[in-house]
Amino acid sequence: MTMMRWEPPRDILTLRQAMDRLLGESFVRPLSLWPQLELADVPIDMYQTDKDVVVKATLPGVDAEDVEISIAGDILTIKGEHSEEEEVNEGDYIHRERRIGTFSRSVPLPASVDSNKADAVFDKGVLTVTLPKKEASKPRKIKAKHKSTAKGVKTEKTEKEKDKTAKAKSDK
Repeated sequence: MTMMRWEPPRDILTLRQAMDRLLGESFVRPLSLWPQLELADVPIDMYQTDKDVVVKATLPGVDAEDVEISIAGDILTIKGEHSEEEEVNEGDYIHRERRIGTFSRSVPLPASVDSNKADAVFDKGVLTVTLPKKEASKPRKIKAKHKSTAKGVKTEKTEKEKDKTAKAKSDK
């Protein structure tokens, strides 16, 4: 049998860590204990191209008429409402996860967009919002030129060519 030395500070620290974990899970994330109180999240994908910022939101069971899209500054907000199709009166629910009621999701946009030219399409429960970038936000490509072809840049090679041309003219 191996004897272990008793170290009270180490054991107390372990107890403290256990209490922190217990309290942290109970009070910091209380919604995981009561799923019916969870907020209705709107899962989104956002990406950008050279011309547009595109946001796709999954909204199953929501009609296009029940969705409101707004842009304030650089914040895009998607609001809407899930409505109850039918209610079960014959018995109690055994398990209920489908969300009903209002939802809202606001996300910061990565670039300045022209909200007057925005387009939104709702198809098969997926909302696609296309936001054209403003001209100042669009990336501008600058092509690098070779030193000998750049405007106003004189290189040794061009000077030598000029000297050769001048010499050839004077020899004639």
